[in-house]
Amino acid sequence: MNEPQTVGAELIASGGAFLGIEFGSTRIKASLVAPDTTPLASGSYAWENQLRDGVWTYDMDDVWKGLAACYGSLVADVQGRYGVELRAVAAMGFSGMMHGYVALDASGELLVPFRTWRNNITGRACAELTPLLDFAVPQRWSIAHLYQSILEKQAHVARIAHLTTLAGYVHS
Repeated sequence: MNEPQTVGAELIASGGAFLGIEFGSTRIKASLVAPDTTPLASGSYAWENQLRDGVWTYDMDDVWKGLAACYGSLVADVQGRYGVELRAVAAMGFSGMMHGYVALDASGELLVPFRTWRNNITGRACAELTPLLDFAVPQRWSIAHLYQSILEKQAHVARIAHLTTLAGYVHS
């Protein structure tokens, strides 16, 4: 093992590396980096959203399945590069799909399928919110999805206890 690999292996074994996971629209990606941001290892999982009943969505079971597969891919990369097990990290964070609509009831159950950033079904809401807020509200924003649901008197609205995005859902 050369010196950078030895340093990387020691850092990983000591739990000193940082892990970032990003939920992209076609891949879930994991990056393990050193404190100086040197890339150490990576993993990924391919996934695709589906158009269901006119809504672009991902099945929430696929979120967890994809996260596990992505992490497994990262762990295998660490083992292959450094010959050590990834057991702990200094810190980790999740990002991705910070727009969209995840409406949950008081039990944390999903009320309607996750509406991704890809949907453009909130035109009326944006047309009303933009002048009201004096700010251009994009169709992909959660507030646009919520207000569109209110305008359409969608049944789930009365049961919303928590509204978030995919990034917020994964963090909670």
